[in-house]
Amino acid sequence: MKQFFSFVKKEFYHIFRDRRTMFILLGMPIVQIVIFGFALTNEVKDSKFAVLDLAKDANSASLIQELDASRYFDLQSNLTSYADIEKEFRKGSIKLAIVIPQNFANDISHLNKAQVQVIADASDPNVASTLTNYANTIILDYQDRLLQGKKLPYTIETQTRMLYNPQLKGAYNFVPGVMAMVLLLVCTMMTAITIVREKELGTMEIMLVSPLQPLKIVVAKAVPYLLLSMVNIISILLLSVFVLDVPIQGNIVLLFAESILFTLVALALGLLISSAAASQQTAMFIALVGMFLPTVMFSGFMFPVENMPKPLQVISNIVPAKWYFNIVRSVMIKGVGFAAVWKETLILTGMLLFFLGMAIKNFKIRLA
Repeated sequence: MKQFFSFVKKEFYHIFRDRRTMFILLGMPIVQIVIFGFALTNEVKDSKFAVLDLAKDANSASLIQELDASRYFDLQSNLTSYADIEKEFRKGSIKLAIVIPQNFANDISHLNKAQVQVIADASDPNVASTLTNYANTIILDYQDRLLQGKKLPYTIETQTRMLYNPQLKGAYNFVPGVMAMVLLLVCTMMTAITIVREKELGTMEIMLVSPLQPLKIVVAKAVPYLLLSMVNIISILLLSVFVLDVPIQGNIVLLFAESILFTLVALALGLLISSAAASQQTAMFIALVGMFLPTVMFSGFMFPVENMPKPLQVISNIVPAKWYFNIVRSVMIKGVGFAAVWKETLILTGMLLFFLGMAIKNFKIRLA
């Protein structure tokens, strides 16, 4: 056991001496969680819009003020004709245009209804759909205030509640996904590179002839990355709560334990890659390309897995990040317990045993 800890201490010394490794292990996760937490969001704020106000009365002015006062819109210009709408869209200066008809106030007063035209730039369909929904909601709220409690005949009222994320913050979805991506990429890549580097430098032969068993040598090289990953998990959770305002609703011990399990899966996957790669560049390429794209595409935090064709949904089941993403979202955001995530936990445990078994089987005791 003393020899085992000596190998662990040696790996720690190697990591601490290499500033680039220290930055990748400790600095990159913090940078990524901050950048992705603020940049990766499906919220649309301060979108420029223009108004063609043909009514020019108190009601139309009040409606325009409602739109401009919201955090979603920023009034860019007041137009004078329909031809100006096309010009503004072509220049790219606005994302949305509101057309208020000439008899707006009269229609509201006498007919109890009025039409407002919402025109969006659908070159980006997701943004256009989001902005029109925002605008329609603001207009409906303005209409309710005009009614002053009066009920119109045959009116259907819809009451909407947003559970777990009432403000619809994008960080609630992206933080679990970024956690999965950061832990998987960093742990897999660094573990794969460190063992392949020993092969390239010729020091692996020296370690294999030491009294310590080859399996313990490999585990000793993975232990420092496991401990440093625990530091990353703590820092990511602290940043999520205090910087990105994403609360931890569930049991933090359960969340931490699941994160350690996922880290072990990533380390085992790194060991498997190291047994197949002959150079550091090959190991890095496999870890980055082989892990990054599946994590982004098939984990569910960027694109809903349910919307994919059936073959791709089946492929997503072999991506570890998908199951960890579901665990973090359930425990951290929804506040559920182990009873709700036991299936995902069992799958990750199976992946850990499989990757570790394959890594041990493919590990070459003789390098020649």
